[in-house]
Amino acid sequence: MTEPRDGAATEAGAASPFADPVLDTALTTQGPLDNDIARRLIERGGARLDAGEFGPAAADFQRVVGHPDANLTGAAVLGTGDVLYRVNAEDSAKAAWTSVTKLPENASTYPAWKRLAGFYVRANDLPEAIEAYRQADRRAPVEDKAEIASRLGWLAKETGNEGAAGRYFARSRGSAGFLLTYAVLGITSLISILAFSSDDLLTKLWLDPFWIEHGQLYRLVSVALVHGGFPHLILNMYALFIIGPIVESIWGKRMFLLFYVVAAIGGATGSFLFSHAQSVGASGAIFGLVGVILAGTRAHHPVLDRRARGIVPQLGLFVIINLVFGFVSQVGGLNVDNAAHIGGLLTGLWLGFVVPPGKVATLGSAIQRPRGGEATERSPLLVAAGVIGLLGVLAAALAFGGATL
Repeated sequence: MTEPRDGAATEAGAASPFADPVLDTALTTQGPLDNDIARRLIERGGARLDAGEFGPAAADFQRVVGHPDANLTGAAVLGTGDVLYRVNAEDSAKAAWTSVTKLPENASTYPAWKRLAGFYVRANDLPEAIEAYRQADRRAPVEDKAEIASRLGWLAKETGNEGAAGRYFARSRGSAGFLLTYAVLGITSLISILAFSSDDLLTKLWLDPFWIEHGQLYRLVSVALVHGGFPHLILNMYALFIIGPIVESIWGKRMFLLFYVVAAIGGATGSFLFSHAQSVGASGAIFGLVGVILAGTRAHHPVLDRRARGIVPQLGLFVIINLVFGFVSQVGGLNVDNAAHIGGLLTGLWLGFVVPPGKVATLGSAIQRPRGGEATERSPLLVAAGVIGLLGVLAAALAFGGATL
């Protein structure tokens, strides 16, 4: 194997933050290691790798190689491969990861296959990448199955196997499961229909600037549950039926619900600030989902299935037509709340930009780097800051609007 070089030198005379007399002594001895010492060396090797101390990290890992416990040897060889990768010795890293897969099945077999798959993708050897991901898929925990299926779908698509790509993408979406979109659609339809014959229910749920100013903030979300008649309800629910599953398949159920609720608040905030009238409808939330897709597909380049590829390019035209129709209708005396549409759209655009897809591969995540490598997605803290910042802006807008009305 190639001897890795040190990534960062410590100042002369400075004690290493990873100094441990017991572990340092173990490095100078030969023969079998106690299981606990071996585990501690692997942990320290990982910490040194993350800190850029590549030579010492390799020494920690290689001291454990050959341990009779396959789990410990597998982790040590996997870590050695990670060090080699970090110092740009990719062929040697590949050899190390491959040797992990030749050991008796152990806890590092799965991550070794994933690393090999990433290596083959970077080398543009897609058939070998597909085989490596298939091996990883056989060993993957349940929570990783969707991600690997999505990457297999992307690779199948790139190699011209559209049938396999469709099957893998269906697996990645968990298409056998129930879509939360349909639950939202059903609940909204039921409440809207009940409100058609109950003015009391309608007025308790619609957006009313007076009651928003007096603390009934639930109306910022409940407005999406009521509509101004069957045509209004049918149009919005048809749009949700088309757009919701795309968002849910790319970002997942929880993020779909978060996007829908926050976009509803964004739309209601726009209406509160600029329309100054009672309003109803889920249009703000639906425009928000459109914004999520428009921004998310351009910022993160998720791998789309055939259905999404047919719909996504048309969404920009959908937005333009609806906004133009809204402005023209207002001139003609119709009560189309374009402020809600724009508020929801802007909210969705920001969310789509900030939050990377969680259910499908992206062009960045398909080329995965092992631990300590260059990040391919936004950090969770940055995502959280983006969402919290948006909520803060909406809260400030509501406070400002309430003070000026």
